[in-house]
Amino acid sequence: MELFFGWKTVAIFDVWTFEHILSGLSIGSLVALQNNKVFDSKLGLSSAQVVTKYFDLVGVLLLAFAWETLEHYLETGLAGQRVEDWFQGVEFWANRLIADPLALVLGYYIVRAYPKLVNPARILSMIWLVVHVFVFKHSMYLHELF
Repeated sequence: MELFFGWKTVAIFDVWTFEHILSGLSIGSLVALQNNKVFDSKLGLSSAQVVTKYFDLVGVLLLAFAWETLEHYLETGLAGQRVEDWFQGVEFWANRLIADPLALVLGYYIVRAYPKLVNPARILSMIWLVVHVFVFKHSMYLHELF
C-alpha cells in the first residue's frame, strides 16, 4: 500500500495528487481557451473544424513536465536549503513522471465534461497552496497528520 499511496519519495500517489487534479482543471481550462483563440484568430479555424483536444493535451503535458522539472531542481536545493527542507526529499520517479502529469490530464478531462467546476477548483487549489506553503511545516505535513 505504501508504494501506491504514501510519502512522495516512495509512493506513486501522494497527498499532492489531489492538488494536481485541481490544477489540471484550471490549467486544462486555460490551455483549451488559449488553443481555441489561436485556432480561431490566427488560423481562422473553429474548434469544430479541428480536434483541439490533442493540442490541449500536449499543452497540459508540456506545462506538467515543465513544472516537474522545476520542482525537481527545487527539491535538490537550487533555491536554497530552506526550500529543499520544505519539499522533504525528491519525488519517486513514477510519481513525478507518470502520476502527477496524469493527474493534470485527469483534471483537463473533468473540466471538459464539467466546465463549471473550474472556478471552485481554482479556489480550492489556492486554499490548498496557501495552507501547505504558509501554515504547514513542510510539503508532506498533511500526510504526517494521517
